[in-house]
Amino acid sequence: MSLDSSATLQKWIGQARQVEDIVTPRLLASFEASLGPHVVRRDEAPPGLHWCLTPDIADASELGPDGHQAKGGFLPPVPLPRRMWAGSDMRFLAPIRGGDTIRRRSTLSAVEEKQGRTGRLTFVTVRHEISNAAGPVVEEDQIIVYCAAEAGTAPPAKPATPRLSASHERIVDVDPVLLFRYSALTFNGHRIHYDVPYATGVEHYPGLVIHGPLQATLLMNFAAVIAGQAPRSFSFRGVRPAIGPQTLLLSGTARGKGNMDMEVRASDGHVTVKATAQW
Repeated sequence: MSLDSSATLQKWIGQARQVEDIVTPRLLASFEASLGPHVVRRDEAPPGLHWCLTPDIADASELGPDGHQAKGGFLPPVPLPRRMWAGSDMRFLAPIRGGDTIRRRSTLSAVEEKQGRTGRLTFVTVRHEISNAAGPVVEEDQIIVYCAAEAGTAPPAKPATPRLSASHERIVDVDPVLLFRYSALTFNGHRIHYDVPYATGVEHYPGLVIHGPLQATLLMNFAAVIAGQAPRSFSFRGVRPAIGPQTLLLSGTARGKGNMDMEVRASDGHVTVKATAQW
């Protein structure tokens, strides 16, 4: 990337926008029906529901070839074609409940360029401040990574690391219907999650890609079951793409009082998401 291009991207830092949404009975019912027995049902909204609120909504004419809103609006015009949600750091300050009016203020806080194993990478960090009428409910730093399309044809990853004994484990079957439903819940048009010819022929994945936030949502709800309450903070990072349909293994291991290391493993034994939960 040229120095001029890099300077242009840096100008996007500080961009902000604000949107509102309502936690409707239909959204809650759809979320719970889609995730089935893997979602916690309580008086407050289940962990991960905030990712289904205040989605980025763009007219069909404003979409790029990947199904996302074309770059150069709120997000900078990164000259790399593939976009992935690399991870998030979240603090949960208060419950979200049915009927709440939710306001999300998003600010682009950082743009970093790096050289990775598969080539050039650009990391964009967005700070989300989510509140209801009573005040702040969630603070999140979302990390988005851009890379070359050829990254999907990189040499095979190293052999899977041995799986250590975990305190808690759960098996989750992910099929194309769940991928479609989660895309619909989050209004995520990214074609890698539902369009096999596009995912394999354009972005060079072996098949449909299981959403990173879907895996994180499964982990957060599993953490809530283990501890008897939802985490107060949760961080996750994508380690490698999980290709569906397939069976995922969720695991959690306590690391001292109020801390848990968590991960998702694909059926081939590779870790796809690593996370930490705190109470």
